[in-house]
This record gives sequence, C-alpha cells and structure tokens, in this order.
Amino acid sequence: MKPAKFFKLAASVLRRLDTLLPPEAAEPDWRALAYRWQSIGRRGVLESLPEPHTFPLGRLAAVDTQMRRLVRNTEQFLAGRPANNVLMTGARGTGKSSLVKALLHEYASDGLRLIEVDKTDLVTLPALLGVLEKRPEKFIVFCDDLSFESGDETYKALKTALDGGLSQRCANVLVYATSNRRHLMPEYMDENLATTGSRGEVHPKEAVEEKVSLSDRFGLWLSFYPFDQNDYLQAAENWLADFGLPFDETARKAALNWSLTRGSRSGRTAWQFAVDWAGRLPHERVSD
Repeated sequence: MKPAKFFKLAASVLRRLDTLLPPEAAEPDWRALAYRWQSIGRRGVLESLPEPHTFPLGRLAAVDTQMRRLVRNTEQFLAGRPANNVLMTGARGTGKSSLVKALLHEYASDGLRLIEVDKTDLVTLPALLGVLEKRPEKFIVFCDDLSFESGDETYKALKTALDGGLSQRCANVLVYATSNRRHLMPEYMDENLATTGSRGEVHPKEAVEEKVSLSDRFGLWLSFYPFDQNDYLQAAENWLADFGLPFDETARKAALNWSLTRGSRSGRTAWQFAVDWAGRLPHERVSD
C-alpha cells in the first residue's frame, strides 16, 4: 500500500475512533453556578450550565412548611454545621424540583453550587465526589425524579455516596433527590406475605429491608401534597408576577379554565398557564 493511501486510511480510522473515545480530561469551569455530571466509562465529565433556570423562593406557593425545613437544612450546610441529605416525595408538579432550583438563586452568593445527575450516571458518583472533595464551594448533587426498578443495581452507588462507605462522607456535598416513590423502588402486594408458593423468598423481610435501605439513608424526608384551588390560584398569581403581569379577574378565570382542561391543579400547571398567558398578545388575554 502506498504511503499516501495508508495515511489517508489511518486518518479515517482515527476520526471514527475519536467519536467513541471519551474527551480528554479538562478542569471544570469553577466559575459556573450549576453543572451537569455525565458518565464516561468509569469516570465522567462535569459540564457547566451557563444559564441555569432559577427563580426566587417567594415565587413558590403552598410549600411553606417544606421550604422552611429545606432552607434551614441548607443554611446549616452552608455554615459548615451538620446537615442531612434530603429526599422529597409526593404528588407530581407540587414544587419539589422547583424548591431546589430556587435554593441556587437564594444562596449562590454564599458559595452554593448545584450539580444535576441523572439516574443512569449514578454509577460514577464516587468519581464525582473525588472531583468535588477538595473544592471550597458547597455542592448539592441534585437527582430529579429518582426511582429504581427491580434488578436495577445503580442505586448501590448512591447508597455508598450517602453513607460514605469506608471513606468519610464529603463535608462539602449533600444529595437532594425528588421522587414520586417514598422508598424509591417498586413494592408489591406479595411482599407482605411470609412466602409465595414453593419458590418464595425464604427471608422475605430481608428483601423488603433492602428496598427501604436506600431511602433510609436520607436524613430529612419532605412530603408534598396535591394543591387545592386556592393553592393553585396563588401559584398562578406568583408566576404571573414573575412575568410582570397582573392577576386580575380575567386571568383568574383563564387560570381556572386552564386547570380544568388539564385535569390537574398543581404548581407545574400554574407555571404552564402563566407561560401561555404571558406569551399571548394583549388582545388575546381573554378567558376561553
């Protein structure tokens, strides 16, 4: 083979290999306020998010009790005092994720940083903790909509990160997770039985204990509940204020109609209404 043809073929092979290999390790942009962790092999990349979606805590409605407890825990963490990992569970669209995002708005100037980690990337969580442990900032590792199916082994990496394993827990890292499941894993009726036929679990209680052991590692549990009509209307008013719009009688009727068409009253539904209302031209802001 002629040298020119060989080098052309080699360059083609290298280009294709380059798409499969992980990028060269680079120092994260520590000036950012928020990040996303993505697994690559046994390690990962900390990608900065230049414009994270944040807003004041005052924009949230019907979560005052949960907000107060979460803020207290976060302030303990920022002050260098003991603080707990947090699990937020309950009805969808009631402000679990929004509370975490709002914390970044309130406390970024105090050194708080937010790192989003998808469930599929939890297997490399120990590598992330190794990157963070020597930093001066305080990091919340945020796992949104967290749940695991039977046979899913990725939760074991999270268990180790929460308790520290043999190594000491990172003093500058907490895990805040949201889920619709209190115990993060599916539970079945036959688990209440001592045995299930001849092939049942010999020690069924131990299988159940394994399932609840992950949620037990979160020291603070916060429960969220469905909105009533007043909660929903307050949330809609708060979000319209964020867009600089009044919550007059026309907007109120439109908000109620919006919730009826969606079959849901929640903070998320209120936000979606506010986005639609703010996006309309002035003459289009009429109750349907």
